[in-house]
Order: sequence, then C-alpha cells, then structure tokens
Amino acid sequence: MQIHNTDLSGVLIIEPKVFGDQRGYFMETWNRAAYAAVGITETFVQDNLSLSKKGILRGLHFQKPNTQGKLVYVLQGEVFDVIVDIRVGSPTFGKAINITLSADDKRQVYIPPGFAHGFCVTSDIAMFAYKCTDKYNPQAEASVLWNDPDLDIPWPVSAPELSAKDKVGMRLAEFPPERLPKF
Repeated sequence: MQIHNTDLSGVLIIEPKVFGDQRGYFMETWNRAAYAAVGITETFVQDNLSLSKKGILRGLHFQKPNTQGKLVYVLQGEVFDVIVDIRVGSPTFGKAINITLSADDKRQVYIPPGFAHGFCVTSDIAMFAYKCTDKYNPQAEASVLWNDPDLDIPWPVSAPELSAKDKVGMRLAEFPPERLPKF
C-alpha cells in the first residue's frame, strides 16, 4: 500500500494494493499489522456503512467525549470527503482539506481522533464505509456548520440535502473551547 501525508498532521490518504484480472479484483480493506507499520495503531471498535443519494451531505460531525478516529472509504459511487482540524491548540486549527473518494480509485482516508468529518455524494448513489476507534455516542455528537464561511470548503453543491441536526450545526468559532478536542 502507498501512504500519502496531507496538510493535516496525522490525516493519511491510503492507496491499498489491488489485485485484479478479468474476473474482478481483491484487496485488503484492513490489516492490523500492515496499518500499524505505517502508524495507524488505534483499535477500531465499530464499523459503519451509509448509503446515500446524490446531493446528500453528511457532516461535519465530531464527538467529545468519545472522540473517534476513522478509516473511511467508498464501496460504491463517489463522494467529496472533507476533514477539518478542530483540535484546540493545533497549528492547523480550522483548516479543512478535501479529497474525492470513489469505488473506482479504492483510496482510503485515515482521520485521527480530534477532527470533524463530512462528505457529499457526487454520484447517483454512494455506499460509504468507515471503521471507528470509539463507539457512537449521540449525546457527545456535534456538527460544525457544513458551509461555515471561515472554513471556505469548496463543496460541489450549493443546496445539499441535510439532516435536521446538520441544518443547525454551529460555526466552528461559536463552539466553546471546552466543547472541542485538544491538540
């Protein structure tokens, strides 16, 4: 596998080895020893799968407590994936990066605990998979406003379909520091 660092410390783009022929392909989506060798040593405790149609935007989500690291990838379709550093005291606090992930390119993104994450579906449908380092805790979840002007995220849609909780997300600058993860 190939590992690419990003502008956000600890966030990695992973290109797994894919073995294909006329019958299809085979790839490992997770191997504890191989991922530990590149620095991903957290224990994953929960796998999630979402299916969404074009124009759906999910995020920008985080939890505190129960901060979650995530290993994300697309099984079907394509998404515009966004990661935001919300760790108080981080030199890249408030910086967002984005990457297109698709079933065709099979890339993964590792997002350590302490970041907000979201994605927008750009294909007709997308099946999005993620492994998490802590359990889902609805009482600990919060949403940074998807179109927070301070983050300047170049979303591929101007009027996405949002959940009720994502419609009332807060700008990052409005969160009290104690509500955010620490660097």
